[in-house]
Amino acid sequence: MRVYEAIVKGLEDLGVTYAFGGAGENAAGMMIALKNSKSVHGVIARHEQAASFMACGYAMYTDKLGVCFATAGPGAFNLFSGLAVAMSDSYPVLAISGFASLDWRGKGSLNETSGLRRTPDSQVMFAATTKKSVLLEDISKLGEVLQDLVDTAFEGRPGPVHLHVPENLGHPDVQVPNWPGLKLNVAPVKPDPVRVSEVAAVLAAAMAKNKKVLVLAGFGAIRAGAGPEIRAFAERFQTPVATTQDGKGIVSERHPLAVGTFCDSGHASAWKAFLAADVVLCVGNGLNQHATFNYKAGLFDGKTLIRLNISDDEIDRAYKADYAIVGDAKLSMAALLAAMADARPAAQPFAAKSCDEEMTHDLLHLTGKIHPGQLAQAVSRLIPKDAIVLADAGAHLAWMAYYLQLDETQLFRKAGEFGPMAGHTNGAIGLRAAHPDRPIVVCCGDGCYNLAGFELMTAVQYGLPVIWVIFNDAEFKLIKLFQLETFHESGLVEFTNPDWAAYAKACGAEGFDVESLEDFETAFATALTSGRPSVIDAHITRLALPHYSPSPEGIIAEIVEKLKQSVGLG
Repeated sequence: MRVYEAIVKGLEDLGVTYAFGGAGENAAGMMIALKNSKSVHGVIARHEQAASFMACGYAMYTDKLGVCFATAGPGAFNLFSGLAVAMSDSYPVLAISGFASLDWRGKGSLNETSGLRRTPDSQVMFAATTKKSVLLEDISKLGEVLQDLVDTAFEGRPGPVHLHVPENLGHPDVQVPNWPGLKLNVAPVKPDPVRVSEVAAVLAAAMAKNKKVLVLAGFGAIRAGAGPEIRAFAERFQTPVATTQDGKGIVSERHPLAVGTFCDSGHASAWKAFLAADVVLCVGNGLNQHATFNYKAGLFDGKTLIRLNISDDEIDRAYKADYAIVGDAKLSMAALLAAMADARPAAQPFAAKSCDEEMTHDLLHLTGKIHPGQLAQAVSRLIPKDAIVLADAGAHLAWMAYYLQLDETQLFRKAGEFGPMAGHTNGAIGLRAAHPDRPIVVCCGDGCYNLAGFELMTAVQYGLPVIWVIFNDAEFKLIKLFQLETFHESGLVEFTNPDWAAYAKACGAEGFDVESLEDFETAFATALTSGRPSVIDAHITRLALPHYSPSPEGIIAEIVEKLKQSVGLG
């Protein structure tokens, strides 16, 4: 077998069904190998960056490897944004890129990235954006190298890996000797029973003293499938469940113990439950910037912080944990439940308010265009029970995270900590490839869609129906709000949009231009049943502002605190 034939055969062994990439001479062999594969479908994106985002989407809610590929030089460098997302958001992704011929290193050949004689050093750059990057120099070691990369991608906290394939090893007459095949070794990270017993004893003692325990769940809990265990824990001990934006739906947000999202644009019910809690049990939660009100000092003062996380590096990264269990969230919660089989709930239940009323309350709307909060509520009402909803970076994310009400069979993912504006606009195509039977809905700002909407043609070409809902107000709203708060003026934040509905139709997709909620509901229902990629251009008002507070005590309390500090009383 040739080098790329062997790589694709390895992907077949692993159960991979899609690989996303960009065209190029150094990728030509990969493209032909994918064309001839009976089980791995090749998708050529309009831009390699989009291909890397698609690989992230493919890996997002599966135990399969996301795969992206590119030619040498510029094409390879276009993969970095997606690999950074995979690194920050814990997606197992394999990137494969070309490399100039080994015997030409240092000569300045086309697309050379050896780092020699004023050429970029791609080995250093890929090493900085992956868990591991390897330059293949011995064709006989391909199987060994690939197996190690795949194992590394899934080991512990998942992440991206990368393989450089030099141009000379891709020649038609170069064969891979003794191809061993690949196997998927997804070894779960099992919790230490001693740590489990310690945390179980702490929780049981707290409940015996009527201490209030709050569960705070994040994406790690979602990815591990820990929802049943978290719900069982909450119901057994009557502990409220708050989530990060990425943990939404771990317990149905209509459940009386669901108190909503805990973050700077989250629900007051979650903030109040957190403030009242004596013990916070964080499950699969990174305690990142927006989930901690910009790493607010003293956030956990007076509370016992317990961390359950798959990575030891996460435990004390932002806040020092009092107790911790390192392990898979599902396994850790199951072990904790078993260890607490004889524990009793607190005699006085934690009287926390559900988030249901905040998410469903009527919004005052006086302008002619659609209120973005009402648009989010409409999506919440209309999505099927098995839908997956994505939100890209921008003000629309705050509206979606606040008003999108999920059941446990539905999923939601925001732009992660790396935070590219178009990551999910394009990643949704890979997500659809991984989940052909589930509706995929992307709620994105018009700024996000302007960056990446041309990949609609890719979705049409490969028959991957996604619904894009564009929150169209013809401005970079989140940037504008930051400018006004920080500099007391704004600049260069407005732009002109094309007719997105007409563009969609020109691409062979469904296109809808909507000015009212009624029109949106009709368009959304049509999009769900069309079986084709669909773009819904929803014209929203600029006058509505999402919920936000720099403190869990509310914005007024924060203003008072700042005033105290300014006069030396803080």
